[in-house]
Amino acid sequence: MLEGTCHCGGAGWQLDDVPESATACNCTACRRYGVLWAYGHEGEDIRVHGTTTAYVRGRSLSFNFCPRCGCLTHWLAQQPDAEGRRRMAVNLRLCEPGPIAHLRIDHFDGLDRWEDLPSDGKCIRDVWF
Repeated sequence: MLEGTCHCGGAGWQLDDVPESATACNCTACRRYGVLWAYGHEGEDIRVHGTTTAYVRGRSLSFNFCPRCGCLTHWLAQQPDAEGRRRMAVNLRLCEPGPIAHLRIDHFDGLDRWEDLPSDGKCIRDVWF
């Protein structure tokens, strides 16, 4: 299990399993936030706690952050999928570094092509420490 909390401790999340990788997206929102994402589904393998404020981008995603310290905790799909589940992602930059240092960083082109980009072989420890 992984846990992440905002800077003031007022909001955070739990992810049941350590993911195989972290995703860095270059869309207009993610590149400004500077986040690394791990994915799951609301109430299944991810649980959030505390109070957050949402910035809703279009009709697809809400970006949720702590209203006190401003840390982005997660995004949440605004509509459930065909199975009635809501996809979400948590910001791995809210974790302690040790448990995630080994994770490979996957790059996603959310700006132009909406597709995975080739791997550069780097992991979180290569860019974070």
